[in-house]
Amino acid sequence: MFHLDEYVGIAETHPASFRRYLRERIVERVHPAAFHFLAGDAADAAAECRRVGALLEQRPVDVAFVGIGENGHLAFNDPPADFTTEEPYLVVELDEPCRRQQLGEGWFASLSDVPRRAISMSVRQILKAREILCIVPDARKAQAVRDCLDGPVSPLHPSSILQTHQRTTLYLDRDSAALSSRAAAACGKA
Repeated sequence: MFHLDEYVGIAETHPASFRRYLRERIVERVHPAAFHFLAGDAADAAAECRRVGALLEQRPVDVAFVGIGENGHLAFNDPPADFTTEEPYLVVELDEPCRRQQLGEGWFASLSDVPRRAISMSVRQILKAREILCIVPDARKAQAVRDCLDGPVSPLHPSSILQTHQRTTLYLDRDSAALSSRAAAACGKA
């Protein structure tokens, strides 16, 4: 298993650490044979990208579990996302809407506490997975879902790239699907 994204400068002990979240909720319960974590607190984030990227390039990915951010990001690939790089992992700048989402989710006390950079699996790497399962709950993501499904594929709406993948399954709730005509049609409500 490979870690999708992590904040730069966050220790695993921080409540917002995705490494901590994955260890507590998946690794310690499922006990996979191997889980390759991203060390957000590594001294050199670019070197950490290369380290985990080299491991990932040796193994095909069967299933990618992803979500869509309020700003339409896929992993931490905020708009405008890089749709061309073949690097498995990137150090990315988090835009203010992304940082505000992280604050709103309650992991940080103030916007100034939310990191400005993260390590993220690249868009092209996500698309290399044989299957993509994308889970998107909540009304606050309805506009991003509409942009993903109903608009053109565009780096300005990073999750829209999922339209190009042959085996993507999107799991929405009523609230997140509320603005999308394609989601309504798929549910027989158009």
